[in-house]
Amino acid sequence: MSGPGIGKALRELREAGGKQAKVVARGAAMSPSKLSKIENGVLAPSVIDVERVLAALDVPDDVKARLSEAARRVATEATAWRIYRRTGLHKHQEDIRAIEAQTTLHRTFQPSCIPGLLQTPEYVRRLRQRSAGTDEGLEKMVGARLRRQEILFDRERSFRFLVTESVLRWQMVPVGMMAAQLDKLISVSRMPNVHLGVIPLGTEMPDLPTSSFVMFDARLVIVEIPHAEITTSELRDVEVYAAKFTRFEQVALSGEAMRGFVARIRDDFLREQEIGASRPDLGGR
Repeated sequence: MSGPGIGKALRELREAGGKQAKVVARGAAMSPSKLSKIENGVLAPSVIDVERVLAALDVPDDVKARLSEAARRVATEATAWRIYRRTGLHKHQEDIRAIEAQTTLHRTFQPSCIPGLLQTPEYVRRLRQRSAGTDEGLEKMVGARLRRQEILFDRERSFRFLVTESVLRWQMVPVGMMAAQLDKLISVSRMPNVHLGVIPLGTEMPDLPTSSFVMFDARLVIVEIPHAEITTSELRDVEVYAAKFTRFEQVALSGEAMRGFVARIRDDFLREQEIGASRPDLGGR
């Protein structure tokens, strides 16, 4: 089934269910005009688009599985970050939030920065202050990311995060804020539905810790590279990332050993903050 064919099938399902387009569009977190373009074959739906519309249509599982599989076969998609910046980074956060709402097992591998669902407001703000464009865009981005974090409190969903030690040590924000960020990791890791693993730098790596990626159940993977975000739901591709996640998880610290490890790095930042505060100001001498 082609992209236009998927759009036609979605329209037929909506009409058969007696649902208005504006209601389905609202449930799928997209504009009515975008849904209309998808249904009429003017706009090829992304994998994420199909997932969201199917969730809004509330169709039987077998129908959902058939169309989801058709969407998986269309193509692997790459969207440049400049496109997301142009339309608003906060809108992309809402897109991801809609996918997370349909996900039971969420897995994140991050060798570059603290995972988005675990970031403090200060960390988000510093990380996105250049890419958000305007102050208003930045605050919208921060708000959208923090709203995404609410899903962590849904005990029916499981979250597994893997980060490298370098993520904890790179000073992305002032040392006091880094200490607060690591405190948040320790706190969230105690939640019963959250598992956090840390891979120490001295560990013999089972694979190359290259690009970060997020897995939504076993159906969808989003990979981040410097200029774009790649989305794939091709089963063979998903299996590649699942295997990579498992290999890294097997060598990661977890539980109390992980929390002690993170706490020591946090204490390093606190000591650095104290030393900085105790240094005399020699300016003007």
